Amino acid sequence: MKKLEEILEWGGVKRDVIFLVLSGVSLLLSILGYSPFPFDMAWIAIILCGLPIVLEAFIGLVTAFDIKADVLVSIALIASVIIGEDFAAGEVAFIMQLGALLEDLTVAKARAGIEKLVHLTPRTARRISAAGEEIIPAEDVQIGDLLHVLPGETIPVDGTVTVGETSVDQAVMTGESLPVDKGPGDEVASGTVNQFGAFEMKASRVGEDSSIQRMIRLVKSADAGKAKIVGTADRWATWIVVIALSAAALTWIISGEIIRAVTILVVFCPCALVLATPTAIMAAIGNATKHGFLVREGDALERMAAVKKITFDKTGTLTYGTPQVTAVVSFLSGLSWSELYACAAGAELNSEHPLGKSIVRSYKEEMKTVPPYPEEFRMLPGKGVEAVIDDKEILAGNPELLSDRHIPLTEEMKKRTDLFLEKGCTVIYIAVNGRCAGFIALSDTLRQDAADTIDAVKAAGVTPVLLTGDHENAARHIARLLHISEVHACCLPEDKLNQIDSYEKKNQPVCMIGDGINDAPALKKARVGIAMGKIGSDIAIDAADIALVNDDIKELPHLLRLSRKMMTTIRLNLTFSMALNFAAIILAITGILNPVVGALVHNAGSVVVIINSALLLGWKNRKK
Repeated sequence: MKKLEEILEWGGVKRDVIFLVLSGVSLLLSILGYSPFPFDMAWIAIILCGLPIVLEAFIGLVTAFDIKADVLVSIALIASVIIGEDFAAGEVAFIMQLGALLEDLTVAKARAGIEKLVHLTPRTARRISAAGEEIIPAEDVQIGDLLHVLPGETIPVDGTVTVGETSVDQAVMTGESLPVDKGPGDEVASGTVNQFGAFEMKASRVGEDSSIQRMIRLVKSADAGKAKIVGTADRWATWIVVIALSAAALTWIISGEIIRAVTILVVFCPCALVLATPTAIMAAIGNATKHGFLVREGDALERMAAVKKITFDKTGTLTYGTPQVTAVVSFLSGLSWSELYACAAGAELNSEHPLGKSIVRSYKEEMKTVPPYPEEFRMLPGKGVEAVIDDKEILAGNPELLSDRHIPLTEEMKKRTDLFLEKGCTVIYIAVNGRCAGFIALSDTLRQDAADTIDAVKAAGVTPVLLTGDHENAARHIARLLHISEVHACCLPEDKLNQIDSYEKKNQPVCMIGDGINDAPALKKARVGIAMGKIGSDIAIDAADIALVNDDIKELPHLLRLSRKMMTTIRLNLTFSMALNFAAIILAITGILNPVVGALVHNAGSVVVIINSALLLGWKNRKK
């Protein structure tokens, strides 16, 4: 049995294309009555296109009693051959093979998302022991071991910082691009990246219990739990086979003419039924491609049509994912905001911290000049920077930095900064010559088309949900701006996955849109996953069903309505093909149709289905 399956799998799509070309030529020659061989040229189509169908139907019946559309096709092929209607058999085989090819072209290939996640897993760790420091395989780390992590290294296991201060890039876990300051007592996760200072940590979760390994398991389990849509023709196959065989048998018994029975089997072949779905899907995929969507799963648009909620990640999806300076506030009457801005940008000029780089970039863009170059500069990991500019000692960092230098923050200063913190901004305090001179507020900026997109999603009858790893204030602020009522903040990968799972259990199919590695499990779990293709991580894209190539989210409402239009087209195709089949059966029972004419009739039905599906290529969303 395995050898038969290997024969059927040989060549895949390339094999189908070659067989279809040869079969099409042979059928044309059969119509013209030309044959250089002592048999009808239609036999080439029967062998190349029909034999794989018969073998696959046989394997399905024998191994799992699986009755699909190809069972009826096989019966019709064999019956046509027995009574000498070779052309009818060849044509039926050709149409069915064409339908199979279209379905193959809409099915995504195996992807490497999980493998890429595995590559994120650290291979080694620096363990501190009585004998000194040694490099060991990461899987050999035990709970309680003391580890040394250098700048730029990936943290090997979960644990707690014991000595040192640093900033850690946690994008792999939370999706947020800004690093998080860490010091003694703070927890760190495996797979995250140490950015600046070296530190020591105590291992608390190792091996399969570590954060990165849990994420890998989440992606695998989410993919296994996503149900695949079964083709309509295969879903109805059992009833089609029973009806066709019953009608053929009764006609043969009553009329005594076997040719009528065979004609019924031929016209009842679900060719148009098989083509109804894949042709519409391919046309819709072509339409989606023109609007910037790369559909990676053949049935993704079918699932998209049933979506009731769309969950958005915040950073990189609804926002650009790059912090911008939104306010510069001076506390000193003799220091203007522009002078304070210059001091801060100069102090951060040599900084490697993303926030520092954002301040410098924003200063250059807004002030159209280069900030003053510092005479002295020093990084203070986990706190900020220290610099000397024009004989002024400049500090730029968090409240802990000011506290260490005994620089007080008055209640009035705290009230002014709280206004920005409530909006989800990140605040960098600036001190000049030992006095708190003011602060700079940075925040992620909304995409220009985010608000219109959310409004259009609501107009389409779908509920938008904000599902983000960012903290509560930032999430609530963005949600207010976009009029999103349902918000879930501070979400780790498993939190996002569990939230989506709860929606699915309530019969609220979810479309998840994200861009980060941390979104991969949720993208897999959701009924449909859409990844931001331009800025999104490779792992997120591999986990998704659809990639938004240009990150232009304003096209999302078009995709929603396109998926529904596609399903309407599929239903029309199915209704027409079934009506045509039953009409042809009546004509076959009365003897008006013979097998050859019957094959031509349902061939014409297949053409009508293809033309109707092709109209989706140029369909446009007229609703605003």
